[in-house]
Amino acid sequence: MTAPLDLEYIRRAPKVLLHDHLDGGLRPATVAELAAECGYTGLPVEAPDELAQWFREAADSGSLELYLETFAHTVAVMQTPAGLRRVARECAEDLAHDGVVYAEVRFAPEQHLEGGLSLDEVVDHVLEGFLEGEASARAAGREIRVGCLLTAMRHAARSREIAELAVRFRYRGVVGFDIAGAEAGYPPSRHLDAFEYMRNCNAHFTIHAGEAFGLPSIHEAIAFCGTDRLGHGVRITDDIAVGADGHVTMGLLANYVRDKRIPLELCPSSNVQTGAVASLDDHPFGLLARLRFRVTVNTDNRLMSDTSMSREMLVLVNTFGFGWSDLERFTINAMKSAFIPFDQRLAVIDDIIKPGFAVLIG
Repeated sequence: MTAPLDLEYIRRAPKVLLHDHLDGGLRPATVAELAAECGYTGLPVEAPDELAQWFREAADSGSLELYLETFAHTVAVMQTPAGLRRVARECAEDLAHDGVVYAEVRFAPEQHLEGGLSLDEVVDHVLEGFLEGEASARAAGREIRVGCLLTAMRHAARSREIAELAVRFRYRGVVGFDIAGAEAGYPPSRHLDAFEYMRNCNAHFTIHAGEAFGLPSIHEAIAFCGTDRLGHGVRITDDIAVGADGHVTMGLLANYVRDKRIPLELCPSSNVQTGAVASLDDHPFGLLARLRFRVTVNTDNRLMSDTSMSREMLVLVNTFGFGWSDLERFTINAMKSAFIPFDQRLAVIDDIIKPGFAVLIG
């Protein structure tokens, strides 16, 4: 029999996560405890339950710029070796508990230097934490593999340096590179040197584009920078028109994204919080899935959105009526788009994802 499409059973499904920020996924209790340990006094409230509510409400601003301000508190408690390792370890544990079998988690090393650590030391401690979390999950009977994406802040001038860092650690757990931060006024083309370096090194990268800014951001990320994936990319719908009779007309850029199978790292709850879309009902995930874009389901920031992969999938089920076969397709889309070797991606699809969903589909 087919399993019911509720949160309990969705948690049992094997899931793949491509867009998750390390500094956006801390446990509220961890934020409070690390703040006490490192002497950070800037938290708006201290009780974990109140802190969780504060992050969620503060992130519900409808503005990407205001949304990003909440990260000042999480980054502040991630400036020590112990803090970095703990946050990374708990990230892997929490994702595994939610049924995630493969995840690519990103963070910006340049934001974690206030305690005197070097960029290399920051990455070392985070990677150690991921390995500890994988081992802890395995001991609990859950398998997960976490790859790390190193992010450069698009308003800063360290992208080439961070790209070199990503390549330096590519055989030690770092699987790719990214740029993030406010889009308006900071186009991807400002960081061409970094992207050219990544391409010259045959290394993977994704670019936050098409979230708070529209088609020009997406076009630059693809045409000028050569991105492998689009972080969000939700504004590709600016190039898609749906007539009153339901007829769909796509522009050149939308056709190109679909034809080239460029993955869209869509984050439904976050996209509403940042004002990229007006509401979940207005989210283009349903349209893009129907048009067979390579859509993937992601969390973005689990703390700020009070969410998980299972909850994001349930939101899509309840909003668009997706079934188990749809969730399997989105999961395979994500695994196909991961930044690890092809044979390893195929093994996860054939040995974990398809058998896992077969049990649920019946």
